[in-house]
Amino acid sequence: MNSGYYFVLLAAITCTSCRRDMQDQPKYTPLKRSQFWPDGRSARPTPAGTIAIDEINLDPAVDSGTLNGTFVTRIPIPITRGLLARGQDRYNIYCSPCHAPTGDGHGMIWSRGFENPADLTGDRVRNAPPGYIYQVIVHGYGAMAPYAYMIKAPSDRWAIVAYIRALELSRQATLDDVPSGERSKLEAHR
Repeated sequence: MNSGYYFVLLAAITCTSCRRDMQDQPKYTPLKRSQFWPDGRSARPTPAGTIAIDEINLDPAVDSGTLNGTFVTRIPIPITRGLLARGQDRYNIYCSPCHAPTGDGHGMIWSRGFENPADLTGDRVRNAPPGYIYQVIVHGYGAMAPYAYMIKAPSDRWAIVAYIRALELSRQATLDDVPSGERSKLEAHR
């Protein structure tokens, strides 16, 4: 026999004989005695103050963007500068590649010839309730994929919704909307 045959045979034996599955790893099974811990238990007690995920009792409007089967018409969490800053940060990471930093839908995806994303500052989205925008983030819409697996926290989703609303307002703003003290600064830069 040639040496190539022996090499293949040796490789096959080596690969199958060195396999260690997860069941072969050292571990404690639940409720078995342990020599490691002073109390002799392998299962550790739950730390004080721990809240199980199924015990979190969120307001359904916050968690789903709906209330009694209809989209909420107001953002159900307090809108603060911090929330808007977080929304801008999350928007720039997750939304601007498609919708552009300005929200007009002319982001990098559009410039590469893909389907035109929604103009988030246009009438259709501006007239939609905030709960609808929240649901689109969670479940996707049309060519947009769902983002619930990436934007896990409801507060981050609402922060994005609040920032989109701020983008909408900024696109419709006029000089008359600027406070008089700030207006003079803007006019000086003209």
